[in-house]
Amino acid sequence: MVKNGRIYDITRPLAPGCIVYPGDIVPGFAQEDHGNYLITEIRISSHSGTHIDAPSHYLKQGAGVDEIPLTHLMGWCRVIDVTHIQGEIKKSDLEGKSSGAKKVLFKTSFSDQNEFVEDYPSLGIEAAEFLAAQRIHCVGTDAPSIEQYNCSGSVHRTLLSAGTVVIEMLDLWRIPEGDYWMIALPLRLSGLDGSPCRALLFEGWEEEHPSWTLYEVQ
Repeated sequence: MVKNGRIYDITRPLAPGCIVYPGDIVPGFAQEDHGNYLITEIRISSHSGTHIDAPSHYLKQGAGVDEIPLTHLMGWCRVIDVTHIQGEIKKSDLEGKSSGAKKVLFKTSFSDQNEFVEDYPSLGIEAAEFLAAQRIHCVGTDAPSIEQYNCSGSVHRTLLSAGTVVIEMLDLWRIPEGDYWMIALPLRLSGLDGSPCRALLFEGWEEEHPSWTLYEVQ
């Protein structure tokens, strides 16, 4: 529970014109007026907007997004500010910062960007191996991908094969570094390789008399 707590919505709006990784489906919405009601046809990919990568995204025999343990996507997490880093996030950048955490989110210099760029900050292979060895449940980033552009997939495979869930395209630009309670849940898409999600951070947990305020990060 929370007393005078805050809820931060760290989900990027999913709408036409949102950032799309090159080669991915451009989101489209076609709304129809049926008189008494509206209904909308939605065209998106499993990796549109703020989304979760399932193991099957890079592992042929990996689990689908509906099989990810919800405990990997709920609980205490640590936001790590790496906005000073351009290019590769190295193991040395994480030492001492991720200890004791089971979920980590990277606030990068891409935080407030609204257009795709190829040189977004990304996790290096040694840093990925370091996090996997720590048995981190979830690694998130506000960049378009956890791995560099035109990647080999080695960072994804290292994390996913260790049971680490990956969240990409978060909105962290107004979130201070620190520990928060996180909920980031995918749609229950049977057997699919990923899903858009709604990601929230909760600040100010105490024992009684909860009083929530929703803070939209825009």
